[in-house]
Amino acid sequence: MEKKRENVFRILARWFVRWFFGPKFEEKWFHVEKTTEEKEIKFKDGVPDDSELIVSPGRQVFNRFMERKFAVCSVFVVLVMFAVVFIAPHFMTKYYDAFTETTQKDLPPTMDFMNVPKELAGNIKMIDSYSSFSVGLSNDGMVYVWGIGSIGATGVDIKKIPDEVKNANIAFVAAGQDHIIAIGDDGHFYGWGSNRFGQYAVTDATKDNPNLAPVPDIVLNGELDVAHIKKVTCGFQASAILMDDGTLYIWGNKQAYANLDKFIGRTNIVDVDFTLNYVVGLDSKQTSVYTGTKGLHAKAKDHIIGTNTKAMKDFLNGRKINEVRATSTSVCLLLDDGTIGFTGDFPSDVQEVPELPEGEKFIDIEAGTYHFTGLTNKGHVYSFGGDHYRQAEAPKVESAKKIYAGAFQSYAVDENGKLLDKWGLKGYLFGTDDRGANIAERVIAGGRITMTVGAVAVIIEIIIGVSIGLLAGFLGGWVDIFLMRVAEVFSSIPLYPFMLILSSLLSQVSMTTDQRLYMIMVILGILGWPGFAYITRAQVLVARESEYVTAAQAMGVKTSRIAFKHILPNIVSVILVNITLRFASSMQTETSLSFLGFGVNYPQPSWGNMLSRASNAVAAINFPWQWVFTSAILIMTTVCINTIGDTLRDVMDPKSTNDK
Repeated sequence: MEKKRENVFRILARWFVRWFFGPKFEEKWFHVEKTTEEKEIKFKDGVPDDSELIVSPGRQVFNRFMERKFAVCSVFVVLVMFAVVFIAPHFMTKYYDAFTETTQKDLPPTMDFMNVPKELAGNIKMIDSYSSFSVGLSNDGMVYVWGIGSIGATGVDIKKIPDEVKNANIAFVAAGQDHIIAIGDDGHFYGWGSNRFGQYAVTDATKDNPNLAPVPDIVLNGELDVAHIKKVTCGFQASAILMDDGTLYIWGNKQAYANLDKFIGRTNIVDVDFTLNYVVGLDSKQTSVYTGTKGLHAKAKDHIIGTNTKAMKDFLNGRKINEVRATSTSVCLLLDDGTIGFTGDFPSDVQEVPELPEGEKFIDIEAGTYHFTGLTNKGHVYSFGGDHYRQAEAPKVESAKKIYAGAFQSYAVDENGKLLDKWGLKGYLFGTDDRGANIAERVIAGGRITMTVGAVAVIIEIIIGVSIGLLAGFLGGWVDIFLMRVAEVFSSIPLYPFMLILSSLLSQVSMTTDQRLYMIMVILGILGWPGFAYITRAQVLVARESEYVTAAQAMGVKTSRIAFKHILPNIVSVILVNITLRFASSMQTETSLSFLGFGVNYPQPSWGNMLSRASNAVAAINFPWQWVFTSAILIMTTVCINTIGDTLRDVMDPKSTNDK
């Protein structure tokens, strides 16, 4: 009875075990029953030495290829890369090309955003965050900072807590974009980080600057009554301290907050917070969101999704606002009956507010950069709003007593200050670029673009080049001369100058990113086919003198059938080798074109335009992760593809030996 054929996965598994562990383990693990002939086969480096056996050409090529360990590893790397760039994006449900975030730009690789120090995790009094770092305060008055402490290229490390703060008993802390402020239990004011815009101290460079609101003297002099401080909060480059009598002390960069002047000296504020560009407050009447700008936030709605807005008076319908919490673009209103409302704008990737069970209501709301986290009277926690980094997907928490929201994180704490759970952004595997986009996500999405361009361009080259090469080589005569002269014309066109000139001409034409992408594929294919034509023609000139071609002609077989049905299959191995080499070359060409500005444009990523954005001296020196990972992956992929092509060329050469 004919032996049952093994599937390809079992064959590969057997080969792997034989290669790394030897034929004995193959027999043991796969229960291989050898035939009499197979028992006589000798093995060389774990691979059957088929020099004395009659085997098919395909099996011989396969065995020789498997002897080249570097080539096999290259195949594995390329397959993994293909799987990552073409399959992984289907699981990146929250990714979209245009997502950028000002507060997250130029961040180095890390996964420490939610690594709350062990000393703090069981004794939390408060946690605050605005950008890439978080600050925590224990019930013992100790301050902790985690996340990314370096502030751009300034050399400032926010994680270096001043000794005077370490030695003090701190009552309040708050984190801004690039600074931290703290207030001791004796009213003493502390600040560290960047002070370029007077975030925590008045300097000669800031005291007379009309665009900066200075830190109030009562704050600097430590004259605040800590027992009556209601809230301490920070924004982009501004800070505020709210007293329980409604007095507000606010300072910072007026250019970052257009209405900051409207809040200076206010004494009737119940709550205050910062969006990305505006200060928002709740006045003593608790019936409107105060901004000092007429018409801003004048309408409200009870759902995030939808446009069913109402005038604030109609929305409240006699209810009062207890809290206002602001993300970068929106404000959440916590009403006195435990319901919530919203005003402002939300990103496209939002989670709607869940329907609470009967008898359950919100008692506290905290805000991140785009999301909100709410605590109910039952101790349950819910997150909603922007969800790009899954920060609005709260786990099931049953007994929380306090919640804290970071930029893209949230924390739930019990009545003893013990951390119950945390969720959101852990960090960035490859860091972020100069606009705050996740480089790892863009490398995956960009790889899909780069590889697709390379693959489609090669397909076009194959169709044109192989067809012309077959006709020129088989027909010969004036057809050969004419087609080869056409190929020489196309070969003489300098690709990069041609692309740059075309880019300049098309800059005046409105084109979508997809249209530009299609044009790149077509142009690369049209300009790259002569190489395939030359190789195919050369092989056909040799093959057409073979006996099987003469026999086919004698039998009256059509010329086109001889060329495409008889000659082409016999030269496909040479074409296959050149496909791999041209694929890598096309990827490099697309990368070069995008780097020069002709290819894919931002925000749609490709490996070329990602390297282009990191080609300045500042990025090269201060933010090397913006180009190191992308270039390393590009080099690794192209080298592995070229290695596969070179190895195929060697093992398919009948004159080659295993020892070559």
